[in-house]
Amino acid sequence: MSNLWEDVPAGPNPPETITAVVECLKGERNKYEYDKSVPGVVLDRVLHSNVHYPSDYGFIPRTYYDDGDPLDVLVLVEDQTFPGCAIEARPVALMNMDDDGEQDDKVIAVPTEDPRYDAVQDLDDLTDQQRDEIAEFFETYKNLEADKETTVEGWKDRAAAEDAIAHAMDLYDEQFA
Repeated sequence: MSNLWEDVPAGPNPPETITAVVECLKGERNKYEYDKSVPGVVLDRVLHSNVHYPSDYGFIPRTYYDDGDPLDVLVLVEDQTFPGCAIEARPVALMNMDDDGEQDDKVIAVPTEDPRYDAVQDLDDLTDQQRDEIAEFFETYKNLEADKETTVEGWKDRAAAEDAIAHAMDLYDEQFA
C-alpha cells in the first residue's frame, strides 16, 4: 500500500497545480487524519463544536510546513469526495491562521477538473461569503475543546499560496529527502 504523504507527488506542476489528498469531507464534523503508520485515513475525533467543514480538507503530499505537518489545503467542491481521494487542484488563495501559537496556514484551492471553478483564479475571485464561511469555521471549530484557540490572521493571494507551497516542498526535501 502506498503512503499518500510520501509516495504521491505534490502535483503535476507544483506549486501552480497541486495534488490535494482529502482527509475531511464537506458538510461533516468528523476530523479524519492521514496516519502514515497505518497507512490510511483514520478518525482523529469528532469536532466538539456544532460546525461542519465548509469544503473538502486535507494536505498536499510531499510538503512539510512550519507547524510540523504537511501543508493544509481546503478544496472548494460542490459535492464531497471521500477520505483519501486525490484531487488535482489549482491554488487560489492563502488563509493565514494561528493555531495555539503555531503558524497553521491553509491553502485554498479549486479542482482543475470542475468547469464551475474555471473563472476562480485568485483571491479576488472568491466571494466575501466564501471567505467569511471558511474563516468562521476555522475561528470556531475548536471553541469547545479545552485550552484550544485559533485565530484567522488574514487572506493572501494566489502568489502567496504558491510561495507557501514552494516553501513547504523545500522543508519536506530538507527534512525527508
